[in-house]
Amino acid sequence: MRFGRKANEIREITIESNQARYAEGSCFFKAGWTHVHCTATVEEKIPSFLRGKGTGWVTAEYSMLPRATHKRVERESIKGKQSGRSQEIQRLIGRSLRMPVDTLLLGERQIIIDCDVITADGGTRTASINGGFHAMYLALQQLTKQGILKVHPVQKFIGAISAGISRTGEVLLDLDYNEDSSCIADANFVLDENGNIIEAQTTCEGNEVIQKETFDKMFLYAKEGINLIIQKQKEILL
Repeated sequence: MRFGRKANEIREITIESNQARYAEGSCFFKAGWTHVHCTATVEEKIPSFLRGKGTGWVTAEYSMLPRATHKRVERESIKGKQSGRSQEIQRLIGRSLRMPVDTLLLGERQIIIDCDVITADGGTRTASINGGFHAMYLALQQLTKQGILKVHPVQKFIGAISAGISRTGEVLLDLDYNEDSSCIADANFVLDENGNIIEAQTTCEGNEVIQKETFDKMFLYAKEGINLIIQKQKEILL
């Protein structure tokens, strides 16, 4: 047991909608002790490479507050550049959140998702995707209600979660920091509501490898966990 959790059990999920007064959509997404604040901003402009094509864009930015972790981490703005990790994570968030959106229905508008990690205890990128989706859906829902958009551009719900393999060979779902840092392999899955893979990032430590049957079990656990997250999202958003 993992502090009362079974191997295939997700952490407690809390979603608080519309936490930012001025953003078109926002939420505070909590998965155990990983807390992420996400906002969605609608801009009536798009990147230059899309101008005149009648299609929109979804992008994301990711950052972690200095005391989100056990030790203070210097703000990246002070360093003058983002870390490679932050860049990689925000690209993942952007790719994941573009997938369920019909950008032709969005028109020549850009949705910017800002994900700020308040407290980090493993799974900050997956929590950011889940929170970012929630904020984005709210923003587009507002545009639809106002008649700016004729149809809500989100075509399907998506979700994200981590899984890993402990040193004893056990498959674990929704890793906290201690589990993630001690696993021999871990993965981040982003799936749509039909169980189709949007992103699957898998990493082994040292000389370890993942057997196919073990990966299949990780995927099955992830699919079940994401189904629960999507169900909770739908209960709030629909």
